[in-house]
Amino acid sequence: MKINSKTGIYLFLLTFLGLIPLKATSQNNKTPNIILIYTDDLGYGDISSYGGEIPTPYIDDLAKNGLKFTNAYATAATCTPSRYAMLTGEYAWRKKGTGVAPGDATSLILPGRTTLPGVLQQAGYNTAAIGKWHLGLGDKSPIDWNKEIKPGPLEIGFDYAFLLPATGDRVPTVFVENHRVVNLDPEDPISVSYRENINDKPTGSKNPEQLKMMYSHGHNQSITNGISRIGYMSGGENALWRDEDIADKLVKKSAEFIEENRDSPFFLYLSTHDIHVPRVPHERFAGVTGKGARGDVIVQLDYTVGAIQKKLQELKLEENTMIIFTSDNGPVLDDGYVDGAAERLGTHNPFGDFRGGKYSTFEAGTRVPLIVQWKGKIAANQTSKALMSQVDFLRSFAAATGQKVAKTSAIDSQNQWQALLGNDINGRKSLVQQAIRNVLSYVEGDYKYIEPHSGPVMVPWGVDIETGFNKEPQLYNLKQDPGETKNLAAEMPEKTEEMKQNLKKVRGSKELSSHK
Repeated sequence: MKINSKTGIYLFLLTFLGLIPLKATSQNNKTPNIILIYTDDLGYGDISSYGGEIPTPYIDDLAKNGLKFTNAYATAATCTPSRYAMLTGEYAWRKKGTGVAPGDATSLILPGRTTLPGVLQQAGYNTAAIGKWHLGLGDKSPIDWNKEIKPGPLEIGFDYAFLLPATGDRVPTVFVENHRVVNLDPEDPISVSYRENINDKPTGSKNPEQLKMMYSHGHNQSITNGISRIGYMSGGENALWRDEDIADKLVKKSAEFIEENRDSPFFLYLSTHDIHVPRVPHERFAGVTGKGARGDVIVQLDYTVGAIQKKLQELKLEENTMIIFTSDNGPVLDDGYVDGAAERLGTHNPFGDFRGGKYSTFEAGTRVPLIVQWKGKIAANQTSKALMSQVDFLRSFAAATGQKVAKTSAIDSQNQWQALLGNDINGRKSLVQQAIRNVLSYVEGDYKYIEPHSGPVMVPWGVDIETGFNKEPQLYNLKQDPGETKNLAAEMPEKTEEMKQNLKKVRGSKELSSHK
């Protein structure tokens, strides 16, 4: 069912939720706004409503006023594939080249593809992507950062974009607004290389005396704002960001978008960067937790969430807006810089009760916080054990707004709208997780199967995280053993084989599968 008028969409949505009868009318003819706050490297145990010791009152308010999930997953243990899957409704391992993207990657999601923003755009939403992108830009390599850069977000369903092109630890260290680098002086063009230094500029490895934050592994090439990065860059001096200001910049751009679209339905994809390295809190947050920069940027993230809440309250939009808060993958401590993340952690445990972390096939790699608030529509202070995956956002919002999606598109996405509202306590029957090297695991019911892989036991570049790789199959009962300490594969060969075959079915599917 496709509805074109805004009033029609709104009435359909309320009827779909069972909140008004079909004949009812409303003084408010707007569809519910959607704000997806997608954090970077935030662990299951990092926020206080999930057991963390760092104060996060604004994020906790979302849980107090809405629904907190305890069994929700990003699709991958790294950022690029998680984002790809969430926006396309398709597991990233189905497409080559969707691993962690380099800073000069071309667009991974091309025009014509069914996407989450595209579905909502078709439903009448104004859409924006603000923050970390890390899904590539443009169609030619090397990217010319001094001209229009497309395709990008605007070509796949977003009306507005203000981006960190990749991540804060990769060049170019500039913002891109829509198709162009912000504040670029044409007399000082940008050059980027991931192979060799440009014009013999200072680097972290050769000029450590210029650094205000020392690298621990990698991250020793071009220097911006006293921090060395991955890759080499020259030019664009007026366009360079100051890391301390990134969070405030994203809040400002988000507030402006909300203000401009206060009278029409909007979808804001706010992709924060705070927890990802380099962790550089604004001066007003530096040192506030006593747990190092990583603790301080979690408080900064909480401030961002609070600023969005306050903007909605100011515009009286809070009861007409659904806020979704989640993370792209699990936590990592030393991810390339000497910032005291591990040494100053204290008893705070970002990993929760789980094993592994970012990059890993164990639970801490992909089990993430998921909180949904829609005041007046979702009952407050709920906890749900429903099995949830971020890949389902596409079909869930398509159903909520009356949009049809072909079976051959978004093939891994399921309509879990009722679970997002707290009406369905079960959610999915199963899901697939992706670790580095495209190693997959399969979760169904209480059990998790990890396919055999002969890779290293530890992530090989020095982050002190278990990969979860084993030459033998692994089977865990997550209900009884959430820490994945006892491999049941030898004890339960029939269950192990069943899970193996179910993963094989998902891996081989080419359209929306009936196997849930």
